[in-house]
Amino acid sequence: MKELREKIFRGERSLFGSKDLRIVDSIFEDGESPLKESCSIELSGSAFRWKYPLWYCENVKAHDCKWFEMARAGVWYSKDVSVVDAVIQAPKNFRRCEGLTLENVVFTNAAETLWNCRDIKMRNVSAKGDYFAMNCENAEVSRLVLDGNYSFDGAKNVTVRDSRLLSKDAFWNSGNVTVRDSFISGEYLGWNSKNLVFENCTIESLQGMCYIENLVMRNCKLLNTTLAFEYSSVEADITTRVESVLNPKSGMIKAEEIGELIIEQDRIDPAKTKITCKNIVKKSERPEWLR
Repeated sequence: MKELREKIFRGERSLFGSKDLRIVDSIFEDGESPLKESCSIELSGSAFRWKYPLWYCENVKAHDCKWFEMARAGVWYSKDVSVVDAVIQAPKNFRRCEGLTLENVVFTNAAETLWNCRDIKMRNVSAKGDYFAMNCENAEVSRLVLDGNYSFDGAKNVTVRDSRLLSKDAFWNSGNVTVRDSFISGEYLGWNSKNLVFENCTIESLQGMCYIENLVMRNCKLLNTTLAFEYSSVEADITTRVESVLNPKSGMIKAEEIGELIIEQDRIDPAKTKITCKNIVKKSERPEWLR
């Protein structure tokens, strides 16, 4: 493998179509697409300062690298990419990639990042930005810290563990998603999803977990969660009070206490949902905005 060390690369497609190349302590300055259509590339201690550095690439390993703000749309249409110990300022990174590993990565602007990617392993990632991981498939995620709305929209076959998400509209339109041992705070969690599972999670959500087909919640806490489960088929074991529940479609809900249970019998059949609760403070036939 040829090695390039302590270099500065300028100009468009400066290393276009490279193969079997190791790049160490180098800077990709101005110039688009420096490594486009390259394969078997190792990058160490290097930095990208301009757009589209790794498009249509295969078998790339990047360690201790940096993507500066203008290195946007950095890794697209690539396969078998590993990024470890990285700081990424640029938005819109990782699009339509397959076989992607991210470990110890910080995204300071993760807007529109990780879209339409498949076969992902993500560990110890911190990200700030909206629409993170839209339409991703086959993802194993652990220790993700996310500050950004609309995350994992349309995601399929995803497992999330030991993570912290501050994310409005997370997991919309998703399928076969399991979240374990995590904290999620955000309005309208999980709408229009199928086969959504939460285990040992703490959740805060206005109108959370609605319009879901086959929602499962095991040993979960719902803090300050209102108007939950509307038109959802649900099997929920909640260890705390739920502020309010609205029109669950079917299944079972077990909770320590429900502040207000709202059932509109002209909209749902209450006999299809079994509710086990030590104390239901208030029962209503209409939500507040229709009274």
